[in-house]
Amino acid sequence: MSTIHLKTIIKADIQTVFDLSRDIDLHQKSTSKTNEKAIAGRTSGLIEKGETVTWQANHLGITQTLTTKIISMEKPFQFTDVMLKGAFKSMKHQHIFKQEGKNTIMIDIFEFQSPFGIIGKIFNKLFLKNYMKNFLLERNQLIKLTAENYLNRERSERQKS
Repeated sequence: MSTIHLKTIIKADIQTVFDLSRDIDLHQKSTSKTNEKAIAGRTSGLIEKGETVTWQANHLGITQTLTTKIISMEKPFQFTDVMLKGAFKSMKHQHIFKQEGKNTIMIDIFEFQSPFGIIGKIFNKLFLKNYMKNFLLERNQLIKLTAENYLNRERSERQKS
């Protein structure tokens, strides 16, 4: 089992960051390089506990599908999704949010297991773990930019009033 642990500091309130993190439409924007699309289950808006989404994307030159389900959610502090069907042997992604002053700390704990035994373990060490880390970092960067831009627009509107 491989684990990727990321921490992103975002200058926005916890509710905004939490909602952006579970926004299907924003996720699709953040994964435009892989042409990721929600094709079944919840396909737009904010995903909720108990809901599934099936993603179709092009990774490593291969069109793949991945179905995940939100198995726990405590608004606005955490939600967890797990793979029901897809290319991994197993996958679990915990999304944790903590308010610290005017910032939200967004923590990702992404655990996955590659298929194909020893060959999968070697591929994971040489390539896949870093590929997935960069994939998550791009997603997190868009969440951060969107949340911070939203906050700046709100401030600007209040100053005009």
